[in-house]
Amino acid sequence: MSTSTTTEFHQQFRQCVGRLTKDTQRALGDLFDLTAMRLVRLATGVAGNQADAEDAVQGAFSRIAAKPRLLEQADSPWPYLIRAVRNETLRIIQKRRTKSLGDMDTQCGHDTAEFLIQREETADQVQRVLRTLPKAQYEVVILKHWEDLTFIEIAEVLGKSQNTVASRYRYAMEKLQRSLESLIQEQQVPEKETVKQVATPRRVTQ
Repeated sequence: MSTSTTTEFHQQFRQCVGRLTKDTQRALGDLFDLTAMRLVRLATGVAGNQADAEDAVQGAFSRIAAKPRLLEQADSPWPYLIRAVRNETLRIIQKRRTKSLGDMDTQCGHDTAEFLIQREETADQVQRVLRTLPKAQYEVVILKHWEDLTFIEIAEVLGKSQNTVASRYRYAMEKLQRSLESLIQEQQVPEKETVKQVATPRRVTQ
């Protein structure tokens, strides 16, 4: 995401939050229109499917509608909203587990969920590599690069220490780098082929 786009988003976000207690219904509507797509994408990474992610976002906004002052007075409103959606997603997951048959101690904390990043500018290769990350590392990467949160803010969202967050990010970046290097090597044409036949690898930015 470009710096200008990020700056514009946060300016609009702050304006919506600033109107929450003055014109709650309209401000919430504007806030939902502004953030829903991003929040659903984040929640999908936690829930593993878009339907539960959409329910989580709706649930989080319902809670905020009941107590808008909590978001308005938050020191960091955007991380606060992300955390609210994440907590709502975890509640939905827990409800589904309690209703399901079989072992309740599933491998929810491990790299068992399939993740899909709904973002046009993300290369297909990067999407496949991101899906291989453990969920804990995946969340940190998304919050860092797509939502531009600091490690302190990510730690607040996830309820973890800043050192834990930084370690997860470092491990994720090491895995991504190794995997992307191998993908680039796979794309390279054998030396016997002419230079004209070599396709320029797609540049991947973070």
